[in-house]
Amino acid sequence: MSTLEIKDLHVSVDTEDGPKEILKGVTLTIKDGETHAIMGPNGSGKSTLAYSVAGHPKYTVTSGSVLLDGEDVLAMSVDERARAGLFLAMQYPVEVPGVSVANFLRTAKTAIDGEAPKLRTWVKDVNAALERVDLDPTFSSRSVNEGFSGGEKKRHEIAQLELLAPKVAILDETDSGLDIDALKVVSEGVNRFTAQGDKGVLLITHYTRILRYIKPDFVHVFVAGRIAEQGGPELADQLEAEGYDKYTKAAV
Repeated sequence: MSTLEIKDLHVSVDTEDGPKEILKGVTLTIKDGETHAIMGPNGSGKSTLAYSVAGHPKYTVTSGSVLLDGEDVLAMSVDERARAGLFLAMQYPVEVPGVSVANFLRTAKTAIDGEAPKLRTWVKDVNAALERVDLDPTFSSRSVNEGFSGGEKKRHEIAQLELLAPKVAILDETDSGLDIDALKVVSEGVNRFTAQGDKGVLLITHYTRILRYIKPDFVHVFVAGRIAEQGGPELADQLEAEGYDKYTKAAV
């Protein structure tokens, strides 16, 4: 059993005019086997939530708590959070010139498991994971994200997800910039991950199109740094039909 508990989380970011509060009391619990979708307009704080939980130094947690299986996530370094079982798929994955995909994946797996995977079986595992996301085995010799298309970057992150097998995956606009074929491949990878039954997913998105392939158990409307409403999958359909207007007006 794995549980990520976010309680009354307040987060600020430094600006030229001083600290600006972005998250204004977010409470959310993700249990294993659950998929939570966060939807909201641009600038509402969705990505701030993802990066704050992952430990990005740009964001300052001013109050609240984040617990993973009862352990204080906020007291952990970024790498400790990853080893504890948190995974972040970024909206804009960074390039790492000179580091091959193969070396990157093996180094990450070694750091998480505490020992290096056996090379022969690991190569087979990597090739199988790449094949499942429609990437050629030669892809593993390329530098991480350097010259990758948007679809390749996102499919590579899903391959990471499968190989590293975290407890909770936070997917920040994984559908951003994907064509319909890549969207299906990415969604199938997320569904394989959740099908294991002991994994939690926090899926951040603007649009309902990815939710046609990944069925959320819960949908949360995120506006002005807070969860404005929550419900089941039907709430996503309502947002598709009506937009965020009533929530943004209420926030003002």
